[in-house]
Amino acid sequence: MNALRIGLLGAAGIAPRSIIAPVRRRHDVDLVAVASRHDASGYAARHGIAAAYDSYDDVIADQTIDLVYIALPPSEHARWTIAALEAGKDVLCEKPMTMDAAEARAVLATAERTGRRAIEAFHDHYHPLQDWLRTFVGSGALGAPVEATATFTGANPFDPRSLRHAPELGGGALMDLGCYPIHWLRSLFGEPRVVAASAELNPLGADLSIEAALSFAGEVRATVVASMKPEVTLASTLTVVAERGTLHIDNLVFPAAGHSIVVEQNGVTRIQTVAGLDTYDHQLAAVLDGLRTGRPLATEGADYVGNMAAIDAVYAAAGVR
Repeated sequence: MNALRIGLLGAAGIAPRSIIAPVRRRHDVDLVAVASRHDASGYAARHGIAAAYDSYDDVIADQTIDLVYIALPPSEHARWTIAALEAGKDVLCEKPMTMDAAEARAVLATAERTGRRAIEAFHDHYHPLQDWLRTFVGSGALGAPVEATATFTGANPFDPRSLRHAPELGGGALMDLGCYPIHWLRSLFGEPRVVAASAELNPLGADLSIEAALSFAGEVRATVVASMKPEVTLASTLTVVAERGTLHIDNLVFPAAGHSIVVEQNGVTRIQTVAGLDTYDHQLAAVLDGLRTGRPLATEGADYVGNMAAIDAVYAAAGVR
């Protein structure tokens, strides 16, 4: 079987961990090109990438490339995902998939029309920990869920030069961090209704922190918290309170760095972990399998439209957009 060939859009800081290293750990895929408007040649040389382009169009036009990995600011995701799909490429796009649900629907319509795949890079979803989570909650071992709290925080002090703080580029705590907890909750409970939300904004108008109250079918109440405030610690946690007990998980986003599962039921506490590789290795394996077998993946199609719709609704409730 020929190795699948990947082209990278954006000389991003996340790419060495998210795609370059996972590709090197396999023998059935190659990262063959990178495009960047800033020092593509230097980035390619540092990371052993054969071809360097100054234009994103050149990667998309390269007929030898099968999959385009988009590591650009969110404001560029829809434009270049659609362009790659139109050129006959499949796409793995960094989260959040687009700037809003309208753009997500445009991406999905293009994928359906062209017969190509557009996949959102929620790498954490493909780790065995999250499969365990969905299976455990769905099993009813603790009874029906009643409420949940999903949090992702990480200090990122305000810098007007940073894309993570620029609203026009897709910055903000919800887009950068909170999209993960929303995705966890949707994967467990379905599509939410946003009850209320509040945000603290930076001087540019992007959310430095945000909190939202959601409700789901079955009378499940949930709270989502995302913050980049300087005083917060790096934490990604989920707590589910059910009729007969409580589940708490630490470090859902990067479980390979260390995580814990705590189940409390009938006065007994059980602590465990789930074995797995780095989340990005699991994601790449799932993407390759999906492309080769034609099986749909959990983070494509209606899923990214639903996640962006939930983000839109949180922002609307908080009065941010």
